[in-house]
Amino acid sequence: MSTVLTTDRLRLRHAELKDAPAMLLLVNEPEFLQNIGDKQVRNLEQAEQYLLNGAIASYQQHGFGLFLVERLSDNATLGLCGLVQRDYLQLPDVGYALFRQYSGQGYTSEAALAVVAYARDVLGLDQLCGIVSPDNLASKRILVKTGMRPAGQKIIPGSDKLVDFYQLDPL
Repeated sequence: MSTVLTTDRLRLRHAELKDAPAMLLLVNEPEFLQNIGDKQVRNLEQAEQYLLNGAIASYQQHGFGLFLVERLSDNATLGLCGLVQRDYLQLPDVGYALFRQYSGQGYTSEAALAVVAYARDVLGLDQLCGIVSPDNLASKRILVKTGMRPAGQKIIPGSDKLVDFYQLDPL
């Protein structure tokens, strides 16, 4: 297990193939499907490929990616949080998705704040962005807590999905 960050309550570590069962559940939660989209992951093999082609490939290609979020007190897997370099965005995107049972407890904000600090202090990234469905008010509040500001809307290429765009400016 490769721990990247810790906070008062959380450990953020590199995702591994052993995390495929948790990813299979997470990407098929109703909130994930509604707010992020259907990743077409329906079995463990597809969940492993999702990790290999996503987070794990991103660590190797960009030096960052989505991290698995675990609660320190009991090692429970809460979800994902980290940085995503999307083909259609110039800046790394702060992304997150936690299991619904952990919503409303401040875990997502805690993880996102830690990722933003890591991006600036360790990776030397002085600009970041976030994209969010226009009706996802909770996610918008998290982006604002990280210091981002609304910066317009974008259409995701290859789809007709309109997202709100947030940006964290250089210090």
